[in-house]
Amino acid sequence: QLQLVESGGGLVQPGGSLRLSCAASGFTLDYYHIGWFRQAPGKEREGVSCISRNGGNTKYADSVKGRFTISRDNAKNTVYLQMNSLKLEDTAVYYCAAGFNISPLGIGRCQGNEYANWGQGTQVTVFS
Repeated sequence: QLQLVESGGGLVQPGGSLRLSCAASGFTLDYYHIGWFRQAPGKEREGVSCISRNGGNTKYADSVKGRFTISRDNAKNTVYLQMNSLKLEDTAVYYCAAGFNISPLGIGRCQGNEYANWGQGTQVTVFS
């Protein structure tokens, strides 16, 4: 059974950092493109960052460029989202998702409807 488990969320003050992890079980991440998405209360789901299966193609939302970094360690079957200089508006539930048949343009769109397998999410709360 394909399963994704996010971890690393928590409470942090503005300017702080967190590293989210997305661990896969039941399948090998090597073959999948991965996206990080977030949803804040009352807001639509937003694509935060996406990475191609070989790590060569990445996409960041304008709101996180220069602050967040997506990476993957296929040997550990894990994808990471390093989040620095966190802001109040980064508060949300963060989800990772895996997709198989996504074109390079699709990676660039970083849209959730192209990803079939989702984790349960991890809460990130930035408070002052």
